[in-house]
Amino acid sequence: MDPRSSAQDVHRCDLCETAILHSYCDLCHVNLCKLCIGDHISDGYDKHKIVPFQERRSTLIYPKCATHSHKNCDLQCKNCNNIFVCSSCAASEKHRGHIFIEVSEVYTTKKNAIADEANKLENLISPTYEEIALDLENQLANLDGGYEKLTTAISKQGEQWHREIDIIINKKKTVISEIKVKHRDLLQKHLDEIKQIQALIKQTLLAIEELKISTEVSPTIEYSSKIREFSKLPPKVKITLPTFIPKPLDHEKLYNMFGQITPLSTATEKNVLSLNQPNTSVRELLDEPELVATIQTGYEKLRRVTYLNEDCVWTCGLTKDIKCFNIKGELLHTVSNKSEKWPNDIAVDSDGNLLFIDGKSRTVNKVNNGQTEELIRLRGWTPSNLCVTSNGDLLVIMFSDDKTQYKVVRYSGSTEKQTIQFDDEGKPLYSGNINAKHITENRNHDICVADFGARAVVVVNQNGKLRWRYIGHSSVTKKKPFCPVGITTDSQSRILTADSDNYCIHILDQDGQFLRYIDNCDLEYPYGLCVDNNDNLFVSEHLNGNVKKIKFLR
Repeated sequence: MDPRSSAQDVHRCDLCETAILHSYCDLCHVNLCKLCIGDHISDGYDKHKIVPFQERRSTLIYPKCATHSHKNCDLQCKNCNNIFVCSSCAASEKHRGHIFIEVSEVYTTKKNAIADEANKLENLISPTYEEIALDLENQLANLDGGYEKLTTAISKQGEQWHREIDIIINKKKTVISEIKVKHRDLLQKHLDEIKQIQALIKQTLLAIEELKISTEVSPTIEYSSKIREFSKLPPKVKITLPTFIPKPLDHEKLYNMFGQITPLSTATEKNVLSLNQPNTSVRELLDEPELVATIQTGYEKLRRVTYLNEDCVWTCGLTKDIKCFNIKGELLHTVSNKSEKWPNDIAVDSDGNLLFIDGKSRTVNKVNNGQTEELIRLRGWTPSNLCVTSNGDLLVIMFSDDKTQYKVVRYSGSTEKQTIQFDDEGKPLYSGNINAKHITENRNHDICVADFGARAVVVVNQNGKLRWRYIGHSSVTKKKPFCPVGITTDSQSRILTADSDNYCIHILDQDGQFLRYIDNCDLEYPYGLCVDNNDNLFVSEHLNGNVKKIKFLR
């Protein structure tokens, strides 16, 4: 080892800068050798605290008392917003009967908290940010490759179109060649007939020439005139050339026929750090679900139900009125749709405000303190169903004006953030008919749609990628085809969907595996579903207007 570098590593006195340090002033934060200690404390011993160097920074530096300048504040007064006080202040009339805390205890607690925070920042939060940054860097690194695959796929489609167009052109040319042959044959046939007549005329003229110079009586008298025969001219044949009539190019139709480019998905996943021990409680399914209560709403045809709070639910049917009931069946509030149209769907946002869809005006609306305000207005599409996500976004199902397309659109407030419509092969995720489609978000952020028209539950992840489809469960007791309408999820990420025609509820796990039915609570045409904060299930029955509260977890 270099002796110079080892000498440089030895700590020296801050005053003389030559002698090896021995002590440390814990108040001034100065390194001292034995000889310099006296000089350092020459202005007053009480202004300094000399400790061995190994025990440096072990002395707490208390704030000076503003009232008693010669004393330090080693206490905090709880009754006075934890202000710093000295022992003289604590004994004064001003603080009589107050509660005091040792500053050293508060300091130690705070130091431990700071150390814990440093540990979490260094070992949990910082690595998490590194993972996020690495993921984004990987996405950026793979960006060009991904888009190159996209443009290659488009080029291949273009090549296929060119091949198909060449095939069509060659077929058309073949047809023209065949027509040309027929055209030639027709003209040749008529020409041959004319030339045959011409030969007969020539033959007749030769015979006449002989008769003109002949003196024989008999042939001349017996000659029969051919004028009438040859005056019957054959019809003039004129065959029109075929024409090619090109159809005008519909550029928009061609553009759509060429293929779909799915929209850029910009959904963001909420990152949540679990700084404390997670709640690992698991709630199992009851062997026999229990009917807890029945609410009679008075609707002739009840459709939706959504949970508000403390056993209160909003309901709607085929009328303009949206009604709020408590578990006793008492009507608490009524909201009427101004357009006189029954609402397509209802939901409750994170602030407890009622949301509803007015299909007639193509709007999503919020009711706040009794006042209705418009959140979203659509053109070319009509909203049909909605749900509120865990981070407060809206997921809205909508259909096109020609009722052939459905899509899910995510909104943050009134701003569109994401569109979900096609799978990775460009095929529609949802059936293109007017049949009902209900939507909910699972606890794992999957987006679940009960597609009545497709008779399936369609589940995509938060980025819109198809995870799975559920098309029902074979059962000897369920005779009719699977008929999914209402859909909801519980705290365990299980999915529940109402099978209206079979009078039951299907319960699935988050991966689409069938778990069991709820079919023992005298359900009749179950339609809308929701769960409360305690995982109680609320079911709206379409034809009898009842809402049933069912306990299905332990």
